[in-house]
Amino acid sequence: MLDDIKKTLWATADKLRANMDAAEYKHLVLGLIFLKYVSDTFAARRAELSRRFADEADEYFLHDCDDELLAEELEDRDYYREVNVFWVPEAARWEAIRAAAKQTDIGKRIDDALVLIENENAALKKVGLDKRYARAELPDGKLGELVDLVSTIGFGEEASVARDVLGQVYEYFLGQFASAEGKKGGQFYTPASIVKTLVAVLAPHHGKVYDPCCGSGGMFVQSEKFIEAHGGRIGDVSIYGQESNPTTWRLAAMNLAIRGLDFNLGKEPADTFTRNQHPDLRADYILANPPFNISDWWHGSLEGDPRWVYGTPPQGNANYAWLQHMLHHLKANGRAGIVLANGSMSSSQNSEGDIRRAMVEADVVEVMIALPGQLFFNTQIPACLWFLVKQKPTRKGEVLFIDARKLGRMISRVQAELTDEVIARIAATVATWRGEAGGETYADIPGYCRSVPLAEIAEHGHVLTPGRYVGAEAVEDDDEAFADKMQKLTEKLGEQMAKGAELDALIRQKLGRLGYEF
Repeated sequence: MLDDIKKTLWATADKLRANMDAAEYKHLVLGLIFLKYVSDTFAARRAELSRRFADEADEYFLHDCDDELLAEELEDRDYYREVNVFWVPEAARWEAIRAAAKQTDIGKRIDDALVLIENENAALKKVGLDKRYARAELPDGKLGELVDLVSTIGFGEEASVARDVLGQVYEYFLGQFASAEGKKGGQFYTPASIVKTLVAVLAPHHGKVYDPCCGSGGMFVQSEKFIEAHGGRIGDVSIYGQESNPTTWRLAAMNLAIRGLDFNLGKEPADTFTRNQHPDLRADYILANPPFNISDWWHGSLEGDPRWVYGTPPQGNANYAWLQHMLHHLKANGRAGIVLANGSMSSSQNSEGDIRRAMVEADVVEVMIALPGQLFFNTQIPACLWFLVKQKPTRKGEVLFIDARKLGRMISRVQAELTDEVIARIAATVATWRGEAGGETYADIPGYCRSVPLAEIAEHGHVLTPGRYVGAEAVEDDDEAFADKMQKLTEKLGEQMAKGAELDALIRQKLGRLGYEF
């Protein structure tokens, strides 16, 4: 049911944007969903408090309790903050926005509401909500219609229900906008199946989670989902992120706030390499999808940087800068999962081959996974997953290679995904290899996975492409002798060639009757 609702909402919202560019329109829609969320959760908490106060009044026979005192009590901000609910001033509550939806100044009213909410909530004031409604270039009345549409989202009075529904709608809309924007969409959104795979393999369950190029915060959201699904609690992890694009930085803040998550995205949007917002952080888990093959990342101040333990990255490609940045920020027993272009596994340009060799020899590469093509909105460049550790608790001197290139499922003409079943298989393979699968014994599977000693990797020039190591998939033997099989195939080919010649003659004959000569 919720999937149908999300699709209907998207179709309507997309229709309302008229000729506005998707990159601009997404901020209007997602900002309204956020505003509706904070108002709904505030209203749910307020209703819960009203019931509680009424029950307490009955219990202590306080039937003459002053209504003004009760109303004043309901306005006490501490009741909301203690359960991680944003305080929403009266003029910023959704009922006020919806009542003014048809007014010509609705854009200014929404901007003013966002200012009021910011002023009451320090975490939001720090990032600054995106206030662009008064200057939105939508046809007359369309913004009001969008308000009416968003008013239909959210069900029930339970804060957790509103949070889940609105969170899913927000995530769905992020994905749809990323698809609509094409190449630009990849700057703020990593497809869900890739995020799920990273999270499933890393299995974050406590401590500090860090994403140094966090986009709209999808890695954090999926980490929290994983923790809850495995019996943990929201709040078992601390979230640290960094993002250089100011509008994407705000998207991430809203995405995390919608789910009631505490977060530290740094004091400002900034470049991770030159203005590191968390220089002293040592994380338990790092998940990241950095932009592939950035060529203009270098700055003179990075020469001799302490992060370059395994060698100075080439100035024309940031891939090995990202890998070393993440290793630098890991705790001694931490784990990192990074999405990179396939070229990172084998490139020897400039110093990349030397850095990769040093990383392999230092035994910090744990798992390498080759991904199917067409998983991304923004690029057809084949991608892979790197999993890094500072200290391997098990399997020292080995790297696990998984070739998942053939495991994708097409969900549209241009895009593929990894199904939950495939993700579970990959995660189980890694867990078994690590010795974390409750006694199950790991075994290599030709064409899919293989555990390889470092000495063998060295023989291959420290290339980390899984296809080089896992071999070919085992083909079922049907016990038919080769000579017999070859004879049958030759006979079948002869029949097909004869049939082809027959059809060719027929076509020529018919075209000849129409006056065409050959």
